[in-house]
Amino acid sequence: MRTYRLVLVLVVLSVLTQGISFAQNWPRFRGPNGAGISDVKSIPAQWNSDNYHWRYALSGEGNSSPVVWGSQVYITAADADSGERVLSCINARTGKKVWSESIPFEKYRRHKNNSFASSTPAVDELHVYTMWHSPEGSPVTAYTHDGKKVWEFDLGPWTQGQGGASSPIVFGEWVFIDNDHREGSLLIALDRKTGREAWRIPREGKRACFTTPCVYSPLGRSPEIVFTHCYEGIVGVDAATGKQNWHIDVFGTHSQRAVGSPVVFEDLVIGSSGAAGGKRNVVAVRPLAKPQTLDGVQTTAEEAFRLFKSSPHVPTPIVYQGRVYLWEDKGVVSAYDARTGEVVWRTRAGGTFFSSPIIVDGRLMNLDVTGKVIVIQLGDKPEILAENELPEGGKGSMAVGAGQLLIRTEAALYAIGGVRN
Repeated sequence: MRTYRLVLVLVVLSVLTQGISFAQNWPRFRGPNGAGISDVKSIPAQWNSDNYHWRYALSGEGNSSPVVWGSQVYITAADADSGERVLSCINARTGKKVWSESIPFEKYRRHKNNSFASSTPAVDELHVYTMWHSPEGSPVTAYTHDGKKVWEFDLGPWTQGQGGASSPIVFGEWVFIDNDHREGSLLIALDRKTGREAWRIPREGKRACFTTPCVYSPLGRSPEIVFTHCYEGIVGVDAATGKQNWHIDVFGTHSQRAVGSPVVFEDLVIGSSGAAGGKRNVVAVRPLAKPQTLDGVQTTAEEAFRLFKSSPHVPTPIVYQGRVYLWEDKGVVSAYDARTGEVVWRTRAGGTFFSSPIIVDGRLMNLDVTGKVIVIQLGDKPEILAENELPEGGKGSMAVGAGQLLIRTEAALYAIGGVRN
């Protein structure tokens, strides 16, 4: 028991350290714990094609994001005509291919804005972990950093017609996956070394959602994995045991889908759900250490505040220095007090966005579908610093690694900033 507690303490300290320093590794969708923040200072606010460190031509489409571990970048792509999905490993300094792995697949029905490579890999010091969705089966696969396949676990057929998009994360000794669609929906933890199932929680499968979980580390309690779903609400699960510690149903029963992923701020968990052309909510909840009776109802979490106006459907919220920022799908950007939900400012950046914003050295930025990267200087009043143009558009969220901004478009992966060789 003492050893187990020591491991948990070390894991929590690691997460807290990542939250402060945001080191060069970008190990999952939106980086350390999905926060989307980097403090590196080697990425310019304004740039053009002369500032590309390198450009890597991709072998197919994809909405997935790049991830980074050390000197290697990993990214997925899919070519529906050739029936090939590809995981590529790229040297972060040179932009040259280190290795690639090809996986055959058959084209299936999906939403026009989705892709056949929408799940972002996860990576740690041992492996890179991919997740592919398909009506034939949805394998989670671990590869070593030199491209050797170690294990594979099939989650079963993906039964929702819009296609899949959620991504795995790694925390402690496990890979965690939110696999919410129709039949066979579940939350699951896999041993990162062997791929063996550690625990699973069946879900009702009332509607497919596309969120990626995050880690919540409450003081005095074991680390939890947070999952969101439009009709299941927000739930905190003990990472080691799979025991549900708390749950709150906050999004309502209207037609909607949870696409943006949860983020944490101090003792709050912030989740979102909504409809593309209808009602949307961003809700901050406070998990309780012990069940309490509120308004005559026993609960394990309480709602702190709720944001309606200009809330996003697809882009994930981002929290930085006590403020929560929302980048709405049509380019309205809002700042709120992260403790109270009070609006600080709102501005219009324009564009259409499926990617989630990130913050680099105090600058908020996002990629629109035409290939424009809008950069906003944060403060009490926002200032649009730049509108940087790429040769083609994209829907994947940007990443930061090896001191570089990594941008995935329809045709290529671009590296901007960093130290040139």
